[in-house]
Amino acid sequence: MPRSIAEKRAAFRAMHEAGCFTLPNAWDAGSARYLASLGFAAIATTSSGYAWSTGRADNHVSRDEILAHLRAVVESTDLPVNADFESGFGDDAVGVAASVKLAIATGVAGLSIEDSTGDAAAPLFPIETAVARLKAARRAIDESGGDTLLIGRAENFFVGVPDLDDTLARLRAYAAAGADCLYAPGVRTREEIEAVVAAVGPKPVNVLISADSSVTLKDLAMWGVRRVSVGGALARAAWGGFMRAAQTLSEGRLDGFADAASGSDLNALFAGGA
Repeated sequence: MPRSIAEKRAAFRAMHEAGCFTLPNAWDAGSARYLASLGFAAIATTSSGYAWSTGRADNHVSRDEILAHLRAVVESTDLPVNADFESGFGDDAVGVAASVKLAIATGVAGLSIEDSTGDAAAPLFPIETAVARLKAARRAIDESGGDTLLIGRAENFFVGVPDLDDTLARLRAYAAAGADCLYAPGVRTREEIEAVVAAVGPKPVNVLISADSSVTLKDLAMWGVRRVSVGGALARAAWGGFMRAAQTLSEGRLDGFADAASGSDLNALFAGGA
């Protein structure tokens, strides 16, 4: 029997209590189902991967479209799904709370709230504003049963403000505001990662690895990391294969499909629908 939403959320929360696990990011129902077939215990969405699949840049997709996307991914798999919910789709804390309640209703097991504004001149919300938005998300979760995991994200290194001290201050504030898991995409070195872990412990930390790296899951576990996601990297890998094959075809050559997946394998994977 398929697991209930409550069972998936409970399983996801338990995964954050010990150890270190990989949380691969799917961009549609098909990629979600393939990741599930490989034995992963949970998956995440990727706002960039989904946006690219619709022919748009990251952060240029409406809330309603994202909600429909989250529901489709949740319904495609028996695994817990962590939602990349961008900056919460709200102009203020009240708007964030309303959007978070809608996201919870899709069945996601966790969701992240970023502190980026989308404004190049002022790329981060003031920390007081970011905390208020995260507290609103926390209240929305608690009012909806409290079993959805809340991830607080400090976007400093992603938006061109690579200030580790400010990143740590933000993560501490987000932990105090009720975030269950903390995340600073863009931190890469052992020193940075261990500083993040020390700043918010014993709460779990997510680390992003979105490019080839000599760092191993064992290394990250030793540094205190609880989960490892890959953002849009799998979507970019898929786009890379498509672009190489299409460019070969545009040059009049028909030899660009050597690495293509087998149609029969894909039909077997997706036989019977979700």
